[in-house]
Amino acid sequence: MLYSGQSKTVSPRSLLFTYLSRVREVNSAILQAASSDAIRVSTKGLTWLSIIASTSPFIGLFGTVIGILETFSKLSSQSTASLNVVAPAISEALVATAGGIGVAIFAYSFHILLKRKAYELSSLLTSQGEIILSWQEE
Repeated sequence: MLYSGQSKTVSPRSLLFTYLSRVREVNSAILQAASSDAIRVSTKGLTWLSIIASTSPFIGLFGTVIGILETFSKLSSQSTASLNVVAPAISEALVATAGGIGVAIFAYSFHILLKRKAYELSSLLTSQGEIILSWQEE
């Protein structure tokens, strides 16, 4: 919400309200603090999304390796090994990789979307701050 130049007219829903309601005169330091705080809050979970997106394929791959190792272990105890025995077990093991990749795709997509929204918020707050400061100079 755009600030109209007087702290009494700042909407309580505005991101700037908490900061501007505490000061007598608006300055660039107050606006920068408000902007930094808003960006910090809006990007809070991005690190975890990034970690999930980058590690989930490896976790899925690890599950696949474990599944294949278990399959080979079972095959060593049997006297004959055929494709009918091996294929279902390997297929089951590959589900872990597919799951890891699926999680990574969603986590990465949401990470990019939220990062873009945080950038848009930053741009909006910067432009509003410049408008506010220009009104103060008049």
